[in-house]
Amino acid sequence: IKNEVDLQVLHLLGPKTEADLEKKPKVRRRLGTGVGGGEVGTETRSLMEQLRGEALKFHKPGENYKTEGYVVTPNTMALLKHHLTVTGGQVRTRFPPEPNGILHIGHAKAINFNFGYAKANGGVCFLRYDDTNPEKEEEKYFTAIREMVEWLGYQPYAVTHASDYFDQLYTWALELIRRGQAYVCHQKVEEIKGHNPPPSPWRDRPVEESLLLFEDMRKGKFGEGEATLRMKLVMEDGKMDPVAYRVKFTPHHRTGDKWCIYPTYDYTHCLCDSIEHITHSLCTKEFQARRSSYFWLCNALDVYCPVQWEYGRLNLLYTVVSKRKIIQLVETGAVRDWDDPRLFTLTALRRRGFPPEAINNFCARVGVTVAQATMEPHLLEACAAPRFLGSVLGPSPQKGQHSPPPSPQALEVLVPNFPADESRGFHKVPFQSTVYIEETDFREEVDKGYKRLAPGQPVGLRHAGYVIAIQNVIKVRGSGGHVIELEVTCTKSDVAEKPKAFIHWVSEPLVCEVRLYERLFLHKNPEDPSEVPGGFLSDLNPDSLRVVRSALVDSSVLSARPFDKFQFERLGYFSVDPDSEEGKMVFNRTVTLKEDPGKA
Repeated sequence: IKNEVDLQVLHLLGPKTEADLEKKPKVRRRLGTGVGGGEVGTETRSLMEQLRGEALKFHKPGENYKTEGYVVTPNTMALLKHHLTVTGGQVRTRFPPEPNGILHIGHAKAINFNFGYAKANGGVCFLRYDDTNPEKEEEKYFTAIREMVEWLGYQPYAVTHASDYFDQLYTWALELIRRGQAYVCHQKVEEIKGHNPPPSPWRDRPVEESLLLFEDMRKGKFGEGEATLRMKLVMEDGKMDPVAYRVKFTPHHRTGDKWCIYPTYDYTHCLCDSIEHITHSLCTKEFQARRSSYFWLCNALDVYCPVQWEYGRLNLLYTVVSKRKIIQLVETGAVRDWDDPRLFTLTALRRRGFPPEAINNFCARVGVTVAQATMEPHLLEACAAPRFLGSVLGPSPQKGQHSPPPSPQALEVLVPNFPADESRGFHKVPFQSTVYIEETDFREEVDKGYKRLAPGQPVGLRHAGYVIAIQNVIKVRGSGGHVIELEVTCTKSDVAEKPKAFIHWVSEPLVCEVRLYERLFLHKNPEDPSEVPGGFLSDLNPDSLRVVRSALVDSSVLSARPFDKFQFERLGYFSVDPDSEEGKMVFNRTVTLKEDPGKA
């Protein structure tokens, strides 16, 4: 095929000219205009700029009928006029998560898109829980979802539930049957799966019979799977007669035992949007196959019809975000819980130390394009934190004994919180006769290029204003003993004899636990059978977590609270873990300072 296309192009356009062969200069691409596969430009517009712009080509409130594919009925204009009276012409969106798991990085894009589009255009956004599947829903998920929305900086206009509208939805289901647009079916779930199931033999049953059977469903006279209510339509993907109601003998967390039939997403979603007068129903591309049923159902019931707009999902390499698979990781002990910092749920990212601004900025870098984006995790690894003098992570930090500083005033050192911007304040650290340094900052023999502490090679103590030089090396007894202590001289820095290097140090340190995280999976796509034939559980990285249990950290962090963030010099960004308790602090490494060359 390619050869034939090339020949046809050559025939139509002729051979390439010198101008065609000339190398074109690279154009820096603005973000938000088609990001896919993880490639991003260097000029990032803010999310608000992107959502306020004209690139989206969304309809204006009340102008739903101008959208391609929108179905206009004789009552459409009257319904839109009433809609504008209710909303005052305001943009209305909604974020509709299922409360059956913790939100992940993909949801962050959905939150930013829904809440952000409303905010950028002077509108409001509802947080609506799609609580139509009671057997998988738990209160902790409701709480965590709202907490994460607010953590990202958004306040819902109203918090609603699909279950708020169960009575109205049931009334409309009866009306749909009366209009001949729905029927009770007894085909099994297995029979109607896929895109070419056999037509239902009950599709043309009399309206009155379906009404009586639907009432029997509501009264619990059918077992689970024995009867469903189905709508009479064919969707874009060829799926015929989607289910509107099914029987579930599971108490609901809000309605108790009132219902034993529950509506499906295909039935519920557009009608809840209609009730709340949503102007723009934003969802990911996989729901495009539901657009026809969205428009069809509102028009079949003759109610206000919003417009569904689809955008590209955000996927991340080296991870899984499926709720079912995360549950497997938890149950097998591969991770501790939904907030394990090796995951990319929002609670896990918060625990690892990512600030919400970093996540929102990441979503802005991905852009509001409708193209699916698959991103490298390192593109998220951007955060800012106070740069406090660093911890000593080596399992065997070197202890250095030196003569006391020349003056008593030098027993406390002022260290800038942000070395590049001293206007942002200082903190005090003790400077006593015993200090600790990184094990890697000392060598008994000087190698070419090694500039840190060694016999005959003094170094400066960062921020202290002093230089130390080796006097004596103390080792564990026995041949080849391990170095455990250095005796050094300590002299005031002389600008004329500036040392080759400055190293970081701690004095009177706190002992803490530090958790160092790497990727949870070894391959980019752990769910892809071609990459990982044994399944994602066989692709776990055995070195995804390393715990340093006796690290030393500057005492200035003693008052830190869970989720407080620090940059330990030369080491990386760290966050205080909620496991911290009095007398024992725990830090999670958010990201290292020196990344792999491939992460440039």
